[in-house]
Amino acid sequence: MLLHPIALTLVDILKEYNLKRHYMTNYSSKYDKYTGVARENVVIDLKRKLQTQQNVMVKATTSQQLSLMASYVISNEIAKSKKSLSDGEFIKNCAIKMAKSINENRIASEFEKISLLRRTVTRRIADTDSVIRETLQTIMMNCAYFSIALDESTDVSDVSQLLIFVRVISPQFEMYEELLELCSLHGSTKEIDIFNAVKNAFEPFGGFKKMSSVVTDGAKSMVGKNIGFVGLLCKSDINVPAIHCIIHQEALCGKIMKLDNIMNTVFKITNLIRGGNRSLNHRNFIKYLEELDCEYGDLLLHTDVRWLSRGKCLERFFDLRKEILNFLKTNITTDTTYFENQLVDKQFLCSLAFLTNISQHLNKLNLQLQGRKQTISQIIGFLDGFRKKLELFKNVFVENKLIHFPCCEVIKQEFDNEFNFEHCITHIDELIVEFKRRFEEIELMRPQINLFNNPMAVEIEKQDPSLQLELCELQTDPFLSAKEIDVSFSKTLPVEKYPILRDFALKMLSMFGTTYICECTFSNLKHIKSKERNRLTDETLGHLLRVSTTEIEVDFTKLSIEKPHPQVSH
Repeated sequence: MLLHPIALTLVDILKEYNLKRHYMTNYSSKYDKYTGVARENVVIDLKRKLQTQQNVMVKATTSQQLSLMASYVISNEIAKSKKSLSDGEFIKNCAIKMAKSINENRIASEFEKISLLRRTVTRRIADTDSVIRETLQTIMMNCAYFSIALDESTDVSDVSQLLIFVRVISPQFEMYEELLELCSLHGSTKEIDIFNAVKNAFEPFGGFKKMSSVVTDGAKSMVGKNIGFVGLLCKSDINVPAIHCIIHQEALCGKIMKLDNIMNTVFKITNLIRGGNRSLNHRNFIKYLEELDCEYGDLLLHTDVRWLSRGKCLERFFDLRKEILNFLKTNITTDTTYFENQLVDKQFLCSLAFLTNISQHLNKLNLQLQGRKQTISQIIGFLDGFRKKLELFKNVFVENKLIHFPCCEVIKQEFDNEFNFEHCITHIDELIVEFKRRFEEIELMRPQINLFNNPMAVEIEKQDPSLQLELCELQTDPFLSAKEIDVSFSKTLPVEKYPILRDFALKMLSMFGTTYICECTFSNLKHIKSKERNRLTDETLGHLLRVSTTEIEVDFTKLSIEKPHPQVSH
């Protein structure tokens, strides 16, 4: 039986005592007469024998711990890569064969000791998740503020999965974005079910007392003021700003333009070429584009679920419009007269060009809004920039100078500058109105955002009375007034002199602006719990998601030492 390191220490003491007693009983009369070097040699020889025995046991224990640590490391990589739990044995076999192929049989024998069976990998990931959860619990208990992002979706097994992410800000301005809990709702998904699930998830982490804001996907069960999740929070005396995901709202703004007839025509033509039962048409179209050496080799399909899909689909369609027209005439056997007429119609092409360019501008905004650890101040800055662009676009179409709309410029040149795009101003006005309407809740936060962005420039009288005295000192501080104002400015404020302003900055930094992190995790969930792996338990799925999304570093050396009686693989 292999012994724990503490047990080895006790064995050492006992062995030394027994060795001494053995010497005194059997050899003291014989060797005590020797002095000096001879006697020392006898003692050294006996100690060497004892050390040899100890080293054998220590080496075995060290080998076990290293094998255990390797098992944890590989299991962690399997989880982060969203691979199957049974891939551990495959990785092990590959490692053994690689070592043997380069004549490293000793290394191969060490690889053989590493246990990577499916059940073992599952336990390793659960242990890793437990360490991450304990670390997150400590972080949240010691944090200044946190906000939550909630989103709900249905997985491949028709189980409603509720993701709860937290953004935690420490008093030292360290930011963490972590998955707090994956709540599997097997029954109904009413407002009270979501509220109870979130409440139960936060109880081990100290509750809602440090929460600064809530971001949701905008569903009625989330944002309802009376019985929605936000309404139930208010009834529980938890009054925090509730924000509808800014990326989601931006995507909804793009749908306000009344150009559905253009999109429907694009969809129908695309499906005619590469629809579900038109494989031959699709192959012929790809071959046709290859023969013409076109920039793009195929059309793209559109789906509303993907934020950037609409713009990319339109961009590809517009660039291939002439090739599509020729292909419809020569390769499609069904009647395509209507679509052919549309592809040469001046009004249709102008609307298509405008919709393509404005969708590209919306896509650029959408990409700016994506990303982890963006502050709400940065996100609103991107929104303000786009709203200014919309005002610029109005003047562009009034003057008929289409430098920011290259597709419209191409159509204009094709028709010898005869066509005027002034009718597009109506669509720009619709976007301006819709952006203003949808982001009214953000405008209510404008004073706080302006204060966070540049506390040196705000009007002190218009700020919260609790901040006014410190603002007076801050704006007249000669040392701080010379510093550059950026996100890290608040971190430089002395806590003894500006405690309230620092607390305000921590609260603003902790706020989520989007559910982007939830959407990314749902993409991970789709890979982890797929049709081939649809029998994962809720507990294992939660472990896999947390390990695959976390930024918390786990000390696997410490974890492997703490595990009792590590066993090598047989």
